[in-house]
Amino acid sequence: MCSMEEDNTLGNKQEKWIKRYSSSHKILLVGEGDFSFSSCLANAFGYATNMVATSRDPREELLSKYTRAEENLKDLEDLGCNILHGIDAHTMSEHAFLKLKVFDRIVFNFPHSGFNTVFREHDSWLIRRHQDLVRGFLRSAKNMLAENGEVHITHKTAYPFSKWEIEELAEKEGLSLVEKEAFYRSDYPGYENKRGDGMSCDLAFPVGQSSTLKFNKASEKLIEKKKKKQGIRESVAR
Repeated sequence: MCSMEEDNTLGNKQEKWIKRYSSSHKILLVGEGDFSFSSCLANAFGYATNMVATSRDPREELLSKYTRAEENLKDLEDLGCNILHGIDAHTMSEHAFLKLKVFDRIVFNFPHSGFNTVFREHDSWLIRRHQDLVRGFLRSAKNMLAENGEVHITHKTAYPFSKWEIEELAEKEGLSLVEKEAFYRSDYPGYENKRGDGMSCDLAFPVGQSSTLKFNKASEKLIEKKKKKQGIRESVAR
């Protein structure tokens, strides 16, 4: 079970925190592997009625890939979590269950478009494929954010992963960087990041130098300012 950083009593309701996540947040988790991250949050809060946890894989495939998936899913179900399988990060805002909901935190840990036997992580083709995944996720997530809500992407920051340029992708989707915080897996006991693909899908990969990038909706004033700045740059270039 995860430990909480702090407890605050608000009226008769106790708010529980684990790092950057609160039991008072409505949280959407995207692209879960064995659901160990969702399970960690749920156990920290003591319940999961404020959470929706999703996977790209159908449930049957998920159970065949990850040894702890069944245990984690049962844990989440017992704590009241809404669980959805077969959810595409690009179209999730159109899903029947999700399209009328808004969230305070939308979380995608270590997005990855899949391993390739021909291309390596530094190859431009694979980088563009990863960028397409992130771009589509950001576009869909933006439509599901509550006022003052945040989109969180945890990502490796060393080369070649830095070439994904996630901050620039977010800016083009009308999202502003709020904070870039170093990520340590040990802050989330029980969380096991998974490769998720191929024969080694159930194995963890080295997290190395990673950060959680936090974005919110850019204000209209900020968007207009950036457009003007870009216009000046283009004029100078001509």
